[in-house]
Amino acid sequence: MMLLRSDSTDEDRDAGQMLLATGVVLLMSLLSMAIFGVKVAGLTMPYDTASDGVLVTSLETVEAIPELTDARTQLWINGGLDPLDAGETAFQSVHDDLLHHGELRGIEIKLIDMQVNETSATTLHFTGELGISDGSAMLTIPLSFDVIHA
Repeated sequence: MMLLRSDSTDEDRDAGQMLLATGVVLLMSLLSMAIFGVKVAGLTMPYDTASDGVLVTSLETVEAIPELTDARTQLWINGGLDPLDAGETAFQSVHDDLLHHGELRGIEIKLIDMQVNETSATTLHFTGELGISDGSAMLTIPLSFDVIHA
């Protein structure tokens, strides 16, 4: 027995494929419109042009870095670490904490070009550049301070 193909089967198959292609095109269109809608919704969020988040954060951070670094350096030295290594470890840990804290507040805080030098037997000199930014402003501040250890 021989089966013959009828023209209606080919037409049904072609119509099914066209229907499938149309569905895929419509699905992609809906997806792109949804993505566009989400982007547009984000654009309507108000920006406060008088925002002082970067300035306030920079003032708080400039005051906190020397105190935190001093306290952590003393802790590492008391734990038996060499003063220079203790200063470098303390400075890096302050940077890591500020970076994480800034992410939580929506402000990027970074210490750049961090250097620690031993200027005398009891003094460590710390230098670097503090970079603070948010979605609309950026500020860099040079840092330089000494920590005196026993």
